[in-house]
Amino acid sequence: MSAPATITLPTASLPTAAVILAAGMGTRMKSALPKVMHPIAGRPMIHHVTGAARASGADRLVVVLSPGLSAVADSLPGAEIAIQDPPLGTGHAVACALPALDGFTGGVLVLFGDTPLVEVETLLRLRAALEAPGVAVAVLGFRPPVPGAYGRLVTGTDGGLEAIVEAREASPEQLKIGLCNAGVMAIAGEHLARLVGRIGNDNAKKEYYLTDIVALARADGLSAVVVEGAADEVLGVNSRVELAEAEAIFQARLRRRPMEAGVSFEDPASVRLQADTVLGRDVVIGPQVVFGPGVTIGEEVRINAFCHIEGARVAPKAIIGPFARLRPGAQVGAGAHVGNFVELKNTVLGDGAKANHLSYLGDAEVGAGANIGAGTITCNYDGFNKAKTTIGAGAFIGSNSALVAPVTVGDGAIIGAGSVVTEDVAADDLYIERARPVHKTGWAARFRALMRKSR
Repeated sequence: MSAPATITLPTASLPTAAVILAAGMGTRMKSALPKVMHPIAGRPMIHHVTGAARASGADRLVVVLSPGLSAVADSLPGAEIAIQDPPLGTGHAVACALPALDGFTGGVLVLFGDTPLVEVETLLRLRAALEAPGVAVAVLGFRPPVPGAYGRLVTGTDGGLEAIVEAREASPEQLKIGLCNAGVMAIAGEHLARLVGRIGNDNAKKEYYLTDIVALARADGLSAVVVEGAADEVLGVNSRVELAEAEAIFQARLRRRPMEAGVSFEDPASVRLQADTVLGRDVVIGPQVVFGPGVTIGEEVRINAFCHIEGARVAPKAIIGPFARLRPGAQVGAGAHVGNFVELKNTVLGDGAKANHLSYLGDAEVGAGANIGAGTITCNYDGFNKAKTTIGAGAFIGSNSALVAPVTVGDGAIIGAGSVVTEDVAADDLYIERARPVHKTGWAARFRALMRKSR
């Protein structure tokens, strides 16, 4: 479902805070990892939520957790942590956050740590809705294809929100309403404590439901309104299946944005990006390319099929792949080539340098214009320590060579194919290290005859 059209937002005259409810244990995830720490595009779900909250203007974050979720708290520096123990519903969770917001009179966004797809623009519209006179509550609504068990948003003739009715309590007429409750809200801080403090638990579960705040606000002569968002924004993640659905939605967003900015994907659905992937203009990406965290790709780079790139920087006009792997610390210079089945780890490949076939370059610095022959490896690890290989500008490394670090090959030097380089090579020298060939005429035939007799 497409998002609502962008609108011009009124300027909020009051500060914004966000309360993020993340106390659920996530038992349906069947994981030792807290539910909200499961990643979407390489970033924990709750970090997407806090990021959207901050981008929408919230300079105060209060995260409501259950006891034992210290890993979540530790991942959120700058956020205030409130503990909900025991969990008694969403209204109770917000009540647990109230001490951290004592005296705050701005707008308060109420978000969920397991709903990572809400867009910043939607939160801005939700927050801005509180600027209208008399509005105390703004509720995010959406229109799912099948409303099913979602709570219905009952609106009046003036468009105001009159009530949130749970599906199990709705009349047949109310069940026909297509506008449903997403759970996300914005509440005027000046009314928050008073309204939340009056939420009761007269229900089958004896829990305090935040949805009751709409009726309480109206009883005080205040208004409530609905702000509509797209259905895919409000997907809650409670299982591995829903996690995969959220990942697919987010990946589609991540691909669309660079395409609109001038990036070409030859098979978009097969490419996996991360939340922090940076792609320059006129980049072309082939099928089945996987980006890990921390990747920046410069303009006019071509990345061919089946490459894996993580923690790497690629300068403009370079060519990568197919079937190349760039590991953390890889830096590929402008116009450089990294070809099929070449792996770089913590290596700088200089401008215009080429490593086109079947090579491993680890802990190395390769100068501009150097050529790395097929099958070349830098032997960077002795079982205890890593060591560096330096290859000068314009050097030529013959095929099937092994450079045993620490070692330096000077500018313009040539390494003969099949060499094992164990000492430094001066600039413009030729280095050849091979055993003298030995030919024994007829030896193979005599060997086979001997073996047949011995059977």
